[in-house]
Amino acid sequence: MSVSALPPAIEFIGIDKRFGAVHANRDIDLAIEAGTIHGLVGENGAGKSTLMSILYGFYAADRGEIRLHGRKTTIRSSADAIRQGIGMVHQQFMLVETMSVLENVLLGAEGSPRLAPAEARARAVLRQLADDYELTIDPDALVADLSVGEQQRVEILKTLFRGAEILILDEPTAVLTPAEAAHLFRILRRLAQEGKTILLITHKLKEIMAITDRVSVMRAGEIVAEFETAETSVERLAEAMVGRRVLLEVEKGPSVPGAVLLEVEAVDLRDKRGVSVLDRVSLEVRAGEIVGIAGVAGNGQSELIEAIAGIRRPTSGRITVCGRDVVGLGPDEVREAGLAHIPEDRHRMGLVLDFSAEENMLLGHEDDPAWAHGLLLDRSAIRRAAMTAFDDFDIRPDDPTLRAALFSGGNQQKIVVAREVARTPRVLLVGQPTRGVDIGAIEAIHRRLIALRDQGHAILLVSAELDEIRSLSDRVLAMCQGRITGECRPDVGETEIGLMMAGVAPEGVRA
Repeated sequence: MSVSALPPAIEFIGIDKRFGAVHANRDIDLAIEAGTIHGLVGENGAGKSTLMSILYGFYAADRGEIRLHGRKTTIRSSADAIRQGIGMVHQQFMLVETMSVLENVLLGAEGSPRLAPAEARARAVLRQLADDYELTIDPDALVADLSVGEQQRVEILKTLFRGAEILILDEPTAVLTPAEAAHLFRILRRLAQEGKTILLITHKLKEIMAITDRVSVMRAGEIVAEFETAETSVERLAEAMVGRRVLLEVEKGPSVPGAVLLEVEAVDLRDKRGVSVLDRVSLEVRAGEIVGIAGVAGNGQSELIEAIAGIRRPTSGRITVCGRDVVGLGPDEVREAGLAHIPEDRHRMGLVLDFSAEENMLLGHEDDPAWAHGLLLDRSAIRRAAMTAFDDFDIRPDDPTLRAALFSGGNQQKIVVAREVARTPRVLLVGQPTRGVDIGAIEAIHRRLIALRDQGHAILLVSAELDEIRSLSDRVLAMCQGRITGECRPDVGETEIGLMMAGVAPEGVRA
């Protein structure tokens, strides 16, 4: 029997969900065919994650029903979902780093009080899964010692070990290198060939075009378009998502570099174990230019940004911001020198999720005379500033009194970006500015960064997206094992930049 003659693997029928005044899902009808890879795209806050959370049992729909393989079902919890063959790989991995791969896979699925038989069975299953799906990984390795791509494989192994026939992946390539993403796609295609059904949430439309069979577009809580992937394009998907034509390429004129505003000279940094994470790093960023740093995650980019921002203290070397030596200063004093910082991890370093959005927009600026009068805060001024930022950055829902935790990941990112660029800093450190952000918001953030550059500000950009590095940067540096391994123009090919990221300076590239 052909796949098309079978009932859909998943059917959403009239799914409706509200969170107070926010209408997250509006009467959604959607069918997902078995054995296919189905993409789900939309702007931040469009309702994608809410719909998937209903399928995985995190939320209960206010109205509507779900059918699995033609049969109506009730999913009250994630345990219910797992029992019914649904697995989910979250954007933020749900692993215990101090435990081994085997222990993480077994956690919650031991099957009996005796661990030895369970471990033996798990080893056999993991061996078979590795052979079948290219998921090879040492079962005794500590999760903390694994790369991000390997940790993601462990998450997939967990779902398959529990017998998942339906896999939900939320932004699966957000923290992967291009090679790791390509490996993931081979795994997903093999799983689909074996009859498993994949639901893929991503903002990366090129990946949707590369890996999915069909794609649904959500906007304002509704399904507004569905396409056979082979019959659509990135441009059509982007327009359906946003409701207007989207500029996919960054428009910018040539840079006009001025005085050096950020200078890093021979900076060394060791971690708590005494291991070198930065090795004599030197760079400079001038007024009116964007310098991008390309590198595989874990090669010192994060530590460099944190050293410049005053979060880490270098072992040796010198850092100057607008002519002031900032080594040894804390983040507040570095900010006073003229620097702002958009951190890579918005949850760990950018937001207090239990605070309201408007309170988060104060972080680091509580003493600003615009709204601080001694020990008292001018709440009306704070509200006006927040509303202006919400309008400028199209932050949704349009209510700055809501807790930051209630916003989608992309809208949380826009809150952080709005806070840091609102004061037009002389020097801006930007870590992963568009991670988990929809294509319309990417366009807006890119335009804002280019505008700051054109106004004479200096921007140091770290991004896992080579396309973003190449399109925004005026100069590109590569990092490998804590060292700057090369410098090139942004129009140099991806292969050459990839070689620099691996520590090899190709011919014609300055090392």
